[in-house]
Amino acid sequence: MPFTAKELAEKASFQAFANAYIREVDPGVWHTSSDWQLQTGVALEEENGYALELYLNGTGVTLALEASYRSIVGRHVFTKSYRKLANQWNWQSIDFTSAIMMLIDNIYAKDNNQNNKPNTPANKIELLNRTLESLQIMQDYLTKRLDDPTLNSSDYICSEQSLLFGHWLHPTPKSRQGIHSWQHEKYTPELKSKFQLHFFAVSKELLEQDSLLDESVEEIINNMLGADIDIDIDKQLIPVHPLQAQWLLHQDYVQHLQRDGLIIDLGLMGKMFTPTSSVRTLYCSELNYMIKLSIPVKITNSLRKNMAHELDPGLNVGKLFSLSNFKQKFPQFVLIEDPAFITVKLPNMQETGFETIIRKNPFSKDTNSLELPTVSIAALVQDPILSGTQSKLAQQVLSLASKQGISVEEAALKWFNCYWQCAIEPTIRLYDSQGIGLEAHQQNSLLTIYDDCPIRYYYRDNQGFYLSEKMQDELLEAVPELRNNPDLFYPDNMIADRFGYYLFVNQLFSIIGRMGQDGLIDENKLLQLSYSKLNFLNSKVLTGVGINFINRLFNNSSIPCKGNLLTRVEDVDELEAEKELAVYTNIRNPFFDLYQESLPIHKQVNEVTLAHS
Repeated sequence: MPFTAKELAEKASFQAFANAYIREVDPGVWHTSSDWQLQTGVALEEENGYALELYLNGTGVTLALEASYRSIVGRHVFTKSYRKLANQWNWQSIDFTSAIMMLIDNIYAKDNNQNNKPNTPANKIELLNRTLESLQIMQDYLTKRLDDPTLNSSDYICSEQSLLFGHWLHPTPKSRQGIHSWQHEKYTPELKSKFQLHFFAVSKELLEQDSLLDESVEEIINNMLGADIDIDIDKQLIPVHPLQAQWLLHQDYVQHLQRDGLIIDLGLMGKMFTPTSSVRTLYCSELNYMIKLSIPVKITNSLRKNMAHELDPGLNVGKLFSLSNFKQKFPQFVLIEDPAFITVKLPNMQETGFETIIRKNPFSKDTNSLELPTVSIAALVQDPILSGTQSKLAQQVLSLASKQGISVEEAALKWFNCYWQCAIEPTIRLYDSQGIGLEAHQQNSLLTIYDDCPIRYYYRDNQGFYLSEKMQDELLEAVPELRNNPDLFYPDNMIADRFGYYLFVNQLFSIIGRMGQDGLIDENKLLQLSYSKLNFLNSKVLTGVGINFINRLFNNSSIPCKGNLLTRVEDVDELEAEKELAVYTNIRNPFFDLYQESLPIHKQVNEVTLAHS
């Protein structure tokens, strides 16, 4: 019997929250089904091979979670939850939402605050609010789209609109504070919204803008209108998201500029846009550019606004990438550039709310890219929504196996090797040769698929760059304008930690976990293969800062992991934090284990070599 929207939302919300809790707060104690029955007398469902026991020391409650899949990389699948009160023996079945509330109570319990963090009642209320809001929004989206066949499409914009569950590494994946219930239908990708931009005519004396393009920012924006409009020669158009426009029109400084005739509100105009998965980057298939705008909405960890210090660096890193020969060496790797921006600059204000970023659109009707499906990794690995379907990744692997007459495991390996060549290896070699580390998480990473295999990787995000301090002189010589962006340069050990989280934990592990969960191939085999590929890169290919990156990965028993739950627990807005760093924790590093297992073999090889020298 198909799940209802409510059941799907509760299940998906619990998977996200419970897995975050296990990674960041308490890994719990795992039991096999037979051991669990022996210890407790409780038999698990036949399909559930494990039980996870969580002692909630702060509240005196013990939770037990039945698991149908236990993952090496941390994407466990839980099917039922139970609780046992202190000094009692009976286990009581509870719903997933109640289990989440118990986990939150335990996090904020006075005696459980091990790190002496400011776990205030206000922080707890904020987390409860975002958790329940995310659950309700997810349920609403599912209710409206549960029978929509386009959820199964690999068309670019359809896949951008298909992330009804959000990504599995965030405990409140659909939290959208700032959007009223009636506005979701108008402005969210999950509900397939389309809308016009809100335009202002702004005095040119207030504007700051720059472009690496042959077209001016003014020409690009005028094309978004699709028609000529008469404005004073001393003014220029600036597009704003309709939600942001309503916020701006209530600001005293904007009202003052309106009274002085320096800003004129023109309202909704021009072509229709649809939001991509980020909500605030907007797409129109007729245009060669997308547009990234601020919105007065908190999504997951942050208020989603373009920061002033991101505008110029986006151009300069794009220039650095363009000047290198990396594109020629790795044509399968595409950095989607943000080559222009415009904003209103006012005295004593870092941001005015008008910050507008122009992004290249490789998926317009004028390109051939729309002929092949291009899907974000987040969409590929999302749990299937439509009844009787499989994940998009499983569909590709099974189709590949059927068409080529090979086993499912062979097809999974072939798909994975193609993915590695498109996405993982070029990203590492970009850092090694150019000193550019990317926040290549699953939502910023897209794959073009041909014959059921990845053939091209796209990276998008002008907020997600780390530049190597060790290569700083070399990079400044290539692009002197980077002297104006000192905040882009980070110590390489810090880059190794952050870059490693995004590339391995967030992106690579999501692919490995999905394949394992879908029964396509054992996770261990993909981890072994990944280790072999990394070892080959490190010993035979890399020549620069990438060597330290891989060495740190192999020699540390834990790997830094962004603590999305802990970031929420402490109510941190990571875009406002120093160097935009969220809270990090550490999780077990499977590559360390594989490296340690290989050491005796390395020693034997060395001994044989010495004996014959």
